[in-house]
Amino acid sequence: MPIYEYQCQSCGHEHEALQKLSAEPLTICPACSKPELMKKISAAGFRLKGSGWYETDFKSGAKKNVAGEASCSSSASSSGSCPGGGCTKSH
Repeated sequence: MPIYEYQCQSCGHEHEALQKLSAEPLTICPACSKPELMKKISAAGFRLKGSGWYETDFKSGAKKNVAGEASCSSSASSSGSCPGGGCTKSH
């Protein structure tokens, strides 16, 4: 569930709320109880990084295929193909 940011147009109070995507926006300010709460537009504060993401993401140096030789097994070498076609070794 995303965290939404709200700001009261009457008193200026800022509020964060954990809500479902399908939930109606909040309208009542928790500080002054007036129906002046407006949802702010903000960006998500995270970066997708690490193992488990696309092979082409966050590469450094001369790496061409992160899975590369690690995904090659002896059975793949003998059959002449690697899973996903990602093997860089010549068979």
